[in-house]
Amino acid sequence: MPIPDDVTGHEIDQDVRQELLSLPKTLAEDVARNLVMVARLIDEDPEQAYAYSRIALRLASRVAAVREAAGFAAYATQKYAEALAEFRASRRMTGSVELWPVMADCERGLGRPEKAMAMAGEPEVQKLDKAGQVEMRLVAAGARRDMGQLDAAIVTLQSPELASNAVHPWTPRLRYAYADALLEAGREDEAREWFGKALEADKDGATDASDRLAELDGVEFVDALDEHEHEGGGADQHVDTAAPAVADADGDDADEDDADEDGKSQA
Repeated sequence: MPIPDDVTGHEIDQDVRQELLSLPKTLAEDVARNLVMVARLIDEDPEQAYAYSRIALRLASRVAAVREAAGFAAYATQKYAEALAEFRASRRMTGSVELWPVMADCERGLGRPEKAMAMAGEPEVQKLDKAGQVEMRLVAAGARRDMGQLDAAIVTLQSPELASNAVHPWTPRLRYAYADALLEAGREDEAREWFGKALEADKDGATDASDRLAELDGVEFVDALDEHEHEGGGADQHVDTAAPAVADADGDDADEDDADEDGKSQA
């Protein structure tokens, strides 16, 4: 697949470049450029990102960073079995628990919320940093909802991190997930409050909290075509009024299984 000339491969993280030093120089450069394309496209065009990840994987399957990138690209395209296989491979190579929450979310994506819940109780969770533990809490709450245990999901999200006024990168998503669970439980006033708190913390637009608030306030899309003839002109006047789109709120979806294992393929 073509790669733009301005992509050199030097754009990747230093840690990844260090891993690629085990490869011949030209091969390392090719892999690096494909990894840059994965990172560049994974949000806007996940299918293309996935295609580049497969090239990198074909070139350097023994590099943990490549397996991880391939996992995230598969995850982004809802290929959950494949994603889980790649995450497991990366974890075997590095011994890191960092991917544990997304691996559990892959189990959810494969329709195995019970397995995700089991992973939430494993010792690996205690080895995660604070951000990883919050991610695990989000996945566990999502698994509870998958199993129809809405009240348990709400309780799962009630934590010191949720109660804190401090804002961290994960704060908007945690508050949003809590608001969404409250709304599903019919606790609309509380949900509105927490969507507001999510919006307050969401400086980067990571959630659609503003849209959800608009929906709760009864704002809808209106596309009005008013045909008014102007004196002397005869031109139609097109009036377009749009409120924010409303998106679904249960944001943790994921994927599954190790390359050596069964795989069938999100906050």
